[in-house]
Amino acid sequence: MKDGPIPGIEERQIGLEHFLTTSKGIGGVLKKDPEDFIVEEIPDHPPKIDNGQFTIARIRVRNWETNRLVRILSKNLGISRHKIKFAGTKDKRAVTTRMFSFDHPLEKVLSLKIPDIEIVDAFSSNRELELGNLIGNHFNITVREVPGEKKDVFDSINECMDQIVSLGGFSNYFGVQRFGAVRPITHIVGMKIVHGDIRGAVMAYVGNPLPGEEEGIFLARKRLEEDLDFREAVSYYPSKYLFERTMIHHLKRRPDDWPGALDSLPDNLKMMFVHAYQSYIFNRILSQRIGSGIPINEPVLGDLVVPMNKKGLPEHYHSVKVTRSNIQMMTDLVKDQKGFISGAIIGKESDLAEGEMGEIERRIMEEEKVSPDDFEISAISRISSKGMRRELIAPVFDLKWRSIGKGSPSPQFDFSLFRGTYATSFMREIMKGNVLDY
Repeated sequence: MKDGPIPGIEERQIGLEHFLTTSKGIGGVLKKDPEDFIVEEIPDHPPKIDNGQFTIARIRVRNWETNRLVRILSKNLGISRHKIKFAGTKDKRAVTTRMFSFDHPLEKVLSLKIPDIEIVDAFSSNRELELGNLIGNHFNITVREVPGEKKDVFDSINECMDQIVSLGGFSNYFGVQRFGAVRPITHIVGMKIVHGDIRGAVMAYVGNPLPGEEEGIFLARKRLEEDLDFREAVSYYPSKYLFERTMIHHLKRRPDDWPGALDSLPDNLKMMFVHAYQSYIFNRILSQRIGSGIPINEPVLGDLVVPMNKKGLPEHYHSVKVTRSNIQMMTDLVKDQKGFISGAIIGKESDLAEGEMGEIERRIMEEEKVSPDDFEISAISRISSKGMRRELIAPVFDLKWRSIGKGSPSPQFDFSLFRGTYATSFMREIMKGNVLDY
């Protein structure tokens, strides 16, 4: 059975409230099959070095979640998961080609044979990968079960494309994958961590039954919420929920050690909780700007503009404030896509905008009852986050589309995006459906 989003969860719950374009949506279904969502990383990998300590591998996988993929790779290679690094996380229900590094011999990595995992290429290097070692991602996405006549569907697509080209991109929301495509509660866990409620964070992850979940896991979460008997939960909690069971096993051994239970998870997953809450806040900030009628492709006084770096990517840790003396220069920079108007990813070293955008950022923080200092996580300091700025609009590169197959229209889109930009947010503008129904 295909894992699907839990019924009743709405986009507003992950901060999505507005569309940037006004075209009629085409509807349809994303990811009916993994082959309908093909992603290939545009790498920025370390240099090839003969007999280097590390193996850099380009791996094609089908229907694998990143943490579970790392787990099976480490098991098959007989090495710690800490010796495996990757450049970026990807959708589970997709065919993805991505870069990994292994502190392990090249010939051992090349000998891997695991279903739905293919080593496309591999070489030695003297450096391992770090998260973010990529320029962007290339996508090939097919939408199935699109209702309506072909002409109407194509007219809607062309109208949306024209608007996106005219605006310089689409609203750069964090997509549902950031929050958990099937069970979007990652930001809730992160919120509780940031507010210092570690017990609440653990229970939001292992408990917190949501209507619409499969019966087995719904009843397990409900029972654990009610009796908090972690020793007994080991016997009934479904085995496929590995990370929940990791925390349950910890609490069975060490009752009430909530920080330890959270810390038993992989570092990248713990960090993802905090990042998801930051992403939710950013989505709310962007939604309010669009809803207020303030353009996201034309700077206003007080905005912070992030310039492009030497690699042609937005410089998220450096920004220029828009003032009366430089507003024309900043307007030209944004128009030429050499700079982007930004919103805050709130963290312990956040720079906040002034003017109308600054009012929005501070209002959202006030509503969330959060301050930059809260992102200094005392319980687990290594998942603290200093924050940055993120572009409000996401440009699309090399965009092409066509209709494939016979019968009802099945449009297929081919395009590239900056790293950290969500293809589902681009498709949301075209489809105009609830992103959680995709």
